[in-house]
Amino acid sequence: MRRILLCVLVGLSTALGVGAALGRACEGVSFPEQIQSEDAVLKLNGLGLRQATFLKVDVYVAALYVAQTSSDADAILESNTPKEIILHFVRDVGHGDLSKGWDEGFEKNAKSQLPALRERIGAFKGLMTDLQTGERLRFAYEPGAGVHVDINGTVKGTIAGDDFARALFSIWLGAHPPNADLKTGLLGGECG
Repeated sequence: MRRILLCVLVGLSTALGVGAALGRACEGVSFPEQIQSEDAVLKLNGLGLRQATFLKVDVYVAALYVAQTSSDADAILESNTPKEIILHFVRDVGHGDLSKGWDEGFEKNAKSQLPALRERIGAFKGLMTDLQTGERLRFAYEPGAGVHVDINGTVKGTIAGDDFARALFSIWLGAHPPNADLKTGLLGGECG
C-alpha cells in the first residue's frame, strides 16, 4: 500500500511540476514561462490585467517577457536587452480607442520625449487595426533594431530606436500606467 501511495504521490508531483513549467494564467488567459524572441530566450516576468473606466472593464491581459526577471520597473526600462510585451484582448477594441490609449500612455509617461518621438508614434499608431476578443498584439524590442509590431503572428512593421522602445514600455512600467494593478502584475505581483 505504501508503495502504491508513493507512486501516486510521485506521479502527482511530476504532473503538477510539468503544469507549473508550462506557464501561468490570468483571467483564463495562459502564457508560457519562456519564449524565443529573435535570438534570445526570454522569461515571463509577470502578467497584468488592463482595466478601463471607473467600471473596471477588462480590456486585455498583458504578459511581460525579459532576459532577467525583476520587480524593478526602472531596471527593466533601462536594460538594453531584448524584451517583449504581449497583449491578449479579452474584449473587442477599435482602432480609435487604441489610438487614444497610445496617445494617453505616451503623454503620461514620456512627455519630455514627445517632440523626438512624434513621427515614430504616428507610424506606430498607423500599424494598428481593430482588435477582436482573443487576438494578440505583440511588441518585441530588439536592441539596436527597435520594436517589432506583430498582430496575431503577422508582422506589421518595426519602429526604430531604443528611445522609442523605452517610451513604449514605460506606458505599462512608467510612473503612470493605465491602472496600477496592471503594472504590479507585470512586475511579478498578482494579476487582476
